[in-house]
Amino acid sequence: MQTRVPLYIDGSFTESAATRHIPNLNPATQLNLANTPCATPDEVNRAVASAKQAFETWKDVPVIDRARLMMKFVQLLKQNQDEIAEILSQETGKIFADAKGDVWRGIEVVEHACNIPSMMMGETVENVARDIDTSSYMHPLGVCAGITPFNFPAMIPLWMFPMALACGNTFVLKPSEQDPLTPMRIAQLFDEAGFPKGVLQVLHGDREQVDMLLTHPDIKAISFVGSAPVGQHIYRTGTQHLKRVQCMTGAKNHMVIMPDADKKQVISHLTGASVGAAGQRCMAISVAVFVGESAQWLDELKASMAEVKPGAWNDEAAGYGPLISRGSRDRVLGLLAKGKEEGAQCLLDGSSFTHPDFPEGNWVGPTLFSKVTPEMTIYREEIFGPVLLAMQVDTIDDALKLINDNPFGNGVSLFTNSGGAARHFQRNVQVGQVGINIPIPVPLPFFSFTGWRNSFYGDQHAYGKQAVRFYTETKTVISRWFHHGEEVQGPNLTIQMR
Repeated sequence: MQTRVPLYIDGSFTESAATRHIPNLNPATQLNLANTPCATPDEVNRAVASAKQAFETWKDVPVIDRARLMMKFVQLLKQNQDEIAEILSQETGKIFADAKGDVWRGIEVVEHACNIPSMMMGETVENVARDIDTSSYMHPLGVCAGITPFNFPAMIPLWMFPMALACGNTFVLKPSEQDPLTPMRIAQLFDEAGFPKGVLQVLHGDREQVDMLLTHPDIKAISFVGSAPVGQHIYRTGTQHLKRVQCMTGAKNHMVIMPDADKKQVISHLTGASVGAAGQRCMAISVAVFVGESAQWLDELKASMAEVKPGAWNDEAAGYGPLISRGSRDRVLGLLAKGKEEGAQCLLDGSSFTHPDFPEGNWVGPTLFSKVTPEMTIYREEIFGPVLLAMQVDTIDDALKLINDNPFGNGVSLFTNSGGAARHFQRNVQVGQVGINIPIPVPLPFFSFTGWRNSFYGDQHAYGKQAVRFYTETKTVISRWFHHGEEVQGPNLTIQMR
């Protein structure tokens, strides 16, 4: 039975007055799970006004009390992890184990937000000049907003609003219109945790609603995760309206394989990191760079990838599920055709894969190309599907040049048994997140998610210490208390403290 996804405004779950709705389709069956409203301008304005009003009291809630509310929230998330993961699987197509991982990586960020009292500590130096002390304090910004993608509907919203709220801000979340049921269930648990009404708002829609948030005068900061073209629009528009903006965007992640690496580990990790989640991860490995004799492992890699079978979310034998939409599938198939046309050798072709039980699903089987060159479209564009490109170079410095010439700088991995090679690589590669014998180097929440170059637009990254800096501004207080009867020395006409 189709339902209408509610909005969450001013502490209430209400049906939108929208006249335009977007169907939320199960990617394996095309059945309509719900209809997502495109919020009206009045609803957007009401949500922001509610968040602005709530900020006036929320910013003064003691930081330890904000942390205690986060502890209650994280407890509810853990208790309901399986339920959230099942909802997530139904609307994204992810297999259940992967969906649970999506939820858990979000939970880890909320756990980190529970430590906010220590992260909000400022700095103090006594007697910086005679009888003068200096202290700094971290203050929240006000109303912040987050725009999140379809591929991690639990994790990425949880990257954003818990850290923003823990810092004392209020938040307007605009999740992906393609899978809104997961963030709405998370919002219900948030409400159950007992947060004051208005500190979190959830709106739905597409570019029209995003642009309303980007230009709204009462929103102070914008967080975004998604494609590079959309991220560029959000960064330009948000900064033009004098907002603080952070945009985590596109990627073309490489794994470099040295001849001295452990072959079995390489093949296992490379298979999982390339086709897991149907390749719909911004940190997925999409290019394997074989150095020297390691290129001889290509046939064994092909055999490993061929064993991975796509399937339904609750099929324990399935390696991954369908792509999110027909449009995504058509785009991936178009790029595969382009790769063949431009001369890449397709060693494993998943373009004709269909599932016997779910023929309407957005399926693409594991696909492996070799003889790929940097000029090819499949190398230049982010495919976002279960597709791996194999390239060969002679030396590790050739691999570094290839990677550093690529416009993206999200993640990279090196598999080797040489400490010297690893240090040389991690020091010289121009990528923000580096894995050494780790295929997908997504940092835990006490670090920050640190893409570089065209994978990130902004100054401060997501979660960790940088998120606290992004969601706060610093006030510096210089103070001096005079002793009763202290002799006045006369006016100080210099800038020097004395």
